[in-house]
Parts: sequence; structure tokens; C-alpha cells
Amino acid sequence: MSTLLKATGLNAGYGRAEVLHGLNLVADAGRVITVIGPNGAGKSTLLAALVGAIPSTGEVVFEGASMQQRTLEERVMAGLALVPESRALFSSMSVEDNLVLGGFRQQRLRAGRAEQAAALERAFQLFPRLKERRAQLAGTLSGGERQMLAVARALMGKPSLLMLDEPSLGLAPLVVQDIFRTIVALRATGVTILLVEQNARAALEIADYGYVLEMGEFVLEGPAQELAKDPRVVETYLGTGKRVKS
Repeated sequence: MSTLLKATGLNAGYGRAEVLHGLNLVADAGRVITVIGPNGAGKSTLLAALVGAIPSTGEVVFEGASMQQRTLEERVMAGLALVPESRALFSSMSVEDNLVLGGFRQQRLRAGRAEQAAALERAFQLFPRLKERRAQLAGTLSGGERQMLAVARALMGKPSLLMLDEPSLGLAPLVVQDIFRTIVALRATGVTILLVEQNARAALEIADYGYVLEMGEFVLEGPAQELAKDPRVVETYLGTGKRVKS
């Protein structure tokens, strides 16, 4: 199995406040890798550092190339995509227009109109509800629909690595199950996913490998099924809850 992304000795933060302390992370191609941990542990900071939204030190290698001197736009063009916790949609634009804008990477790579139309159709197949609402303003969608749109927009650029920041945040349990089923479906298509998630139970059920981040450091890592049985993880992060059926 080939390594898609590798971070070594990654340090990052905001101003003089260092949040991440020497993290080592590997994402193998075609797998779901999850990072779980409490609020304030640095999970969102990790994704921001990997995509180049904040300065970092250490080394980030993506598809065999160093990303450390590359800007956010250059990393996106290389095939990294981040769906932030805020979803960052254009509320006053339609669903379809948001999706078209998400395909800017393919446009920059000079993909033809037929290929762009095919990407739009794939997004609608993955999220049929978005097709029903293609002309609706993004700002009028429900929370679950907004999350679907954010993920679909990121996929329009055909990224090699999709990073999701708390995709279940603020969503009803049934909607959360739909989102996680979609993540499983995406893995089946070959997309590599780095999932940051506070819902540790749901994340570990669908992930291949996991990391536990506490106070800016990885304190545990391993195959997701093994982490889910670790006494420390069970005691700290796993409560009762419904399983996500895949």
C-alpha cells in the first residue's frame, strides 16, 4: 500500500502560541484515517497546517513531493482538499453554482467541459438531495444539506486527499449516519480521507487507522479496530451510541 501523505515533526500554531508539537502522521492511499481527541486538542489546527492555511515547521510530503514551501493554493492544486468545520459555502449562490466553483482545480488543469459536467453528475449521484435543490440558494439549506454540499464541492476538484473537519458537528443522528455512509462510499471509489472528528465511536467504526490527539501531541495510534478496544480510548471517548452501518 502506497503512502499518499506523510507529515514528520510537524509543529504549528497561531502567533507565538504553538498548538502542535512534533506530530508524525501517515495517510496511505485509499484509506480512511481518523484523528480523534477532545476540544482544543489541535485537530483543526492539524488540518489547517497540512493544507497550508497556517504556517508550520517540520516536513509534509504529498505524493512524493515536499509541500513545505508551497502555498495553500499550490497544495490544493496538487490534490489536497479541506472541508472546514464552518463549511465555508457561498450562501447567496445556488447549490449548482457552489459546485461549479468547487471545480476550479479541474478548470485550472484545463479539464474539458464534458469532464466538468461528468464531475457535477457524480456529485449529484453521491448526493441526490443536492440535485433536487440545485437551483436553491446554499444559505437556505438545512445543516445536513450544507454539509453534503461542502463535501460535494470539495470533490468537484477531484482531490487525491479529502480532509474533513468535524463533518458531524451540529447534525441530527440520522443525518450523521448518512454522512458517515458517504465517507465509506467515497473510500470505495479510491479517495483517501483524513477525518477529524469528535464523535470517536462513529469515526473509529469506519476508519482504517486512527490517531488520538491530546494537547497537541499524538498519545495513541493504531488500526482503528484496535484503538476502539483500547481501555484508555474506551474510557475517555467511547460512550453508548448507535453504530454506523456501512
